[in-house]
Formats: sequence, structure tokens, C-alpha cells
Amino acid sequence: MSRIAVIDFETTGISPGMGDRATEVAIVITEHGRVVDRYQSLMNAGVRIPGFITQLTGITNEMIATAPPAHTVMGEAARFVGDVPMVAHNASFDRRFWAAELERAGAPATQPFACTVLLSRRLYPEAPSHKLGSLVDFFRLPRTGQAHRALADAEMAAELLGRIQHDLRTRHGVDAPDHAFLMALQRCTRAALPRFIQTHTQRADVAALSTRAA
Repeated sequence: MSRIAVIDFETTGISPGMGDRATEVAIVITEHGRVVDRYQSLMNAGVRIPGFITQLTGITNEMIATAPPAHTVMGEAARFVGDVPMVAHNASFDRRFWAAELERAGAPATQPFACTVLLSRRLYPEAPSHKLGSLVDFFRLPRTGQAHRALADAEMAAELLGRIQHDLRTRHGVDAPDHAFLMALQRCTRAALPRFIQTHTQRADVAALSTRAA
């Protein structure tokens, strides 16, 4: 599968286990490194947004009051994603909220998550920071809107994902840096990275030769 869903949440805090809830979700679908579809919505989870979160995101309690219920938004988001594998910047955060909000909505969260933070740490140790905005500036990628709003952050993470896949193809010889490869790569230590990529490309070459021979 060549499609990948890049997701970003804005929330009332850092942990759904401590009662924090999502206030906005955005998902962009990429295919062969290009955005082909988008979903974004504020959501009303029935909780107040702390003042410091409003200062960070610009999302107010008044905005949330007129937003659709969280379970409605999450149902739409789940149908939008389907079984497409997912990517997020700092995926452990977004994966927790994805699972928690879908559980409240009565829907399963089965999609695997790859993380552009982990991938950038493996591939770009020279980067001054692995925060999303810093990496966007480091690679001179386009800023697509206000930081700390879900759609802008999801689109910037998608741009970063595209850069990662491009560099894997052009700098490391990985013909098909698909989601499964990214999942394996993020589990690899930095020291083991050259050997990991070499092994992968050798296997790909053998498979290509076998296909041609058949």
C-alpha cells in the first residue's frame, strides 16, 4: 500500500490517561509523497480548554462550543483513514489520543504508527533540533499555516515525511521506502542503520532479479 495517513491532534493536555481530550484533529493522505486528500475538524469533548492551551493553539472554548461532538468527528476520521497506515510527528502522543478517542467513540484503532521524530533522529543526527518546526526550517520546507493547529502541523509533517522518503531513495538507495520499511527503520539504532539499509537494498535487489528471471 502506497498511501499513508499523516495525523495531528490538538488537545487539552498531554495525556488521555489523565483526562485530557482532543480539541482538533487533522489527517492528510499522502500517496507517492504527495498529499491527495485532507480531513480536519474541531471537536467538542465536553471539557474546558485551559488558558495556556488557548494561548498555544488559538483554539478557544467558544470555538469548541459550536464544534461537532468528539464521537461524531472521530467516527468520520476513522472512516476517512480506513486501514491506511499512519504517521505522526512524536507519534506516541497522537497514537494515544487516536486510540483513546476512538475507544470512546466505539471504534477500533488498528492502524500502525510510524514516527517522523524517530525517523529524523536516525537519518539526520546533524539537525539542531528534531521538533517539527525546526526540521521544517532546517530543510526549508513550506510552512502551511499556523503552528499548533492540527491541519498546518499535519501538512508540515507530511512534507517532512516526503523529504525522508526522498532522501531514502536518493541518498540510501531504498527503492520503496513504504510504511513497513519506515516502521522497521525507526526501531533500528543509529549505529546499526548502515547495515540495516544495506541488508534491505540487497534483499530488494535479489527479489528484483528473481522476478525478472521468472
